Amino acid sequence: MQPRDLSSHAAYEAGRGIEEVARELGLDPDSLVKLASNENPLGPSPAAVEAIRENAGRVHTYPKASHADLTAALAEQWELSPSQVWLANGGDGALDYLSRATLDPGDRVLVPEPGFAYYGMSARYHHGEVSTYRVSKDENFAQTAEGVLEGYDGERIVYLTSPHNPTGSEIDLTEVEKLAERTTEETLVVVDEAYGEFSEGPSAVELVETRDDVAVLRTFSKAYGLAGLRLGYALVPEAWADAYARVNTPFAASEIACRAGLAALADTEHVRESIETARSARQHMYERLEAPTWQSAGNFVLAEVGDATAVAEGLRRRGVIVRDCTSFGLPECIRITCGTEEETRRAITECNELLREAAE
Repeated sequence: MQPRDLSSHAAYEAGRGIEEVARELGLDPDSLVKLASNENPLGPSPAAVEAIRENAGRVHTYPKASHADLTAALAEQWELSPSQVWLANGGDGALDYLSRATLDPGDRVLVPEPGFAYYGMSARYHHGEVSTYRVSKDENFAQTAEGVLEGYDGERIVYLTSPHNPTGSEIDLTEVEKLAERTTEETLVVVDEAYGEFSEGPSAVELVETRDDVAVLRTFSKAYGLAGLRLGYALVPEAWADAYARVNTPFAASEIACRAGLAALADTEHVRESIETARSARQHMYERLEAPTWQSAGNFVLAEVGDATAVAEGLRRRGVIVRDCTSFGLPECIRITCGTEEETRRAITECNELLREAAE
């Protein structure tokens, strides 16, 4: 017995963890700074931590009430009906639900290149096929409807990422609407706003309220600091929101995740501090990093450093873990997550010293 042919499926390359690198280099984990996975440097909301403690004794029960409570809270926040909120095991879980609800075998999706690998992975898992459109460095990674339409050929799902990972660029809401207008009735435009809290622009949820062909992805992993709990959601048009009951995994989010999500959602001070920390760190990198950077609306900055693999390895040996963007098709770039002030300063200092040594 063998699994089905998975030769076209690439494994997802996650950023390396502190413990893994510390063991490899024989270093104290506390001496390392991880700025590779766009995690929240402030940690989780203190209110969420307390909720986890308070509800740990309830994990023997299925999360029916907590799931309903979190769904209702998110629906209120976004001014949608609860049926339009599809809770999931992380944002990637929400992607899977959209694939299940939308794709027939052989249907195609259109994804950005560079971009989040899981868009294509989810489509292939569900027997779909993948096409790409370019988010081009030559155009400063600008995202426009025209740029997406150059690669469009009637795909069932078109994925946008705003802010875009790994570049930090955004697509204007008018461009999203223009794209939705110019694609066919059978195309769903999905706007991934995993980093949306860090942006000052409006959410594409505005279009979900008025159209039946736009959906939005959101997550608790970034601004809320709950990456380890795996909690995300899709916001979908009301016209087909009831599909969730037919495609979702039973009890899609755990009791602990839902209770922590509810607490984090109410902890507006933690979110505000997280956003301010990211904005301050971005500015430090723009001003002090001795390498070209791009303006970012996320909690990370893309920098052009020459040989990204060599620089990332050099930084790793200096105790700073960043993301080598070779896997994104940008072998000359690294992505640096916004850390605390101390972490960001250290990353800048170490990177600048490494770049100077390479230039000598």
